[in-house]
Amino acid sequence: MKTSQTVVLVSGMLVTGTLNTLLTKLQDMECVGNCEDPDPSRRQLFEQPTWQTLNMFAGETLCLIVFYLNIFWTNYRRKRQAGVLAMAGNPDALPATLADTRPLTGLRTLLMWLPAAFDICGTTLMNVGLFYTSASVYQMLRGAVVIFSGIFSVIFLKHRLQSFQWGSLLLIMIGVGTVGMSSVLFPYQPAPVPNAADPIGITVAGVEFSERSLLGVGMVLMAQIFTAAQFVVEEKIMHKFHVVPMRAVGLEGIFGLGTVAMGIPLLHGVIGRTHPGGYFDMYDGFHQIVDNSGVWTTSIAIMFSIAFFNWFGLSVTRSLSATSRSTIDTCRTLFIWMASVSLGWEHFQLLQVAGFAILIYGTFVYNGVVPPPFGKPADTSDEVSE
Repeated sequence: MKTSQTVVLVSGMLVTGTLNTLLTKLQDMECVGNCEDPDPSRRQLFEQPTWQTLNMFAGETLCLIVFYLNIFWTNYRRKRQAGVLAMAGNPDALPATLADTRPLTGLRTLLMWLPAAFDICGTTLMNVGLFYTSASVYQMLRGAVVIFSGIFSVIFLKHRLQSFQWGSLLLIMIGVGTVGMSSVLFPYQPAPVPNAADPIGITVAGVEFSERSLLGVGMVLMAQIFTAAQFVVEEKIMHKFHVVPMRAVGLEGIFGLGTVAMGIPLLHGVIGRTHPGGYFDMYDGFHQIVDNSGVWTTSIAIMFSIAFFNWFGLSVTRSLSATSRSTIDTCRTLFIWMASVSLGWEHFQLLQVAGFAILIYGTFVYNGVVPPPFGKPADTSDEVSE
């Protein structure tokens, strides 16, 4: 691939990946009730994690639409050029090297519902966690997925991690712990938080901890367990069946979209009616979206940003490597942090920067981007990349 094309793909992945997090945080800060109240603590902000999860899967579903449009265009062009309709009836035409691999068609496509289910749990928890943490801390904590992915790959996929990879997982754990501690010890709230007059909720040995930040950190970290499970299941399916990555993303999107769409009214009936105005109040969430231009415009922007991010990511994986994609995805955290500080959403914290430095170094070592200070990498290794 030409260098200019590579630069475009990498830049596109960085920009859209950064926008995903920043736009979601911006949406969380949108006022949807009592906006004229002079007391900011009584204003209602947009907090609808299930609707945000639905929006994400809508973006992934766009990948499936683009996939089939690309097939249609390819068949049309080949028909005009050679009079032959290629790939007719088979969207996953197999190359010779994968002739022994079964295509993911028919009822087997339902297997993609399993990673979609893990994605629903992980994304919803992360959406809730983002309510209580800054955008950069949220993104840094997502680096913990490498820890759980590595452990799960050993347990369920029988991968063998080298000694330097185990050491790098320890570094990542230290980095994530440092970032989480910086958020809890030094919470930054540019405006009073609704329904929380005192942001400091716990005092241990004379040290004050932010209860809300602690909840947010816990939610984001818990979400990484589900995300890691999603990655492991996806790898298992991709090894057993052949499916074009763009189609795989689209299938997860449509299964997730359908599941969340059915779950929203169910949760409303079970929880939402007895807790009006909460996370699972279907009618309140719907009106918060359609009645506020700032919410629905960011929803559309997030949907397309997610779709383009997946397209750029898959293109980087195909043109460079999965390791390159994982490394680039880690680097976007820096841009999110810089943007958050510039926008006044958070302030500079040395402890947070130190944690991020440890986290990114551990991730680079794990993926073989930089030489490890401990252990010696072999010529081949089993790795799980984000």
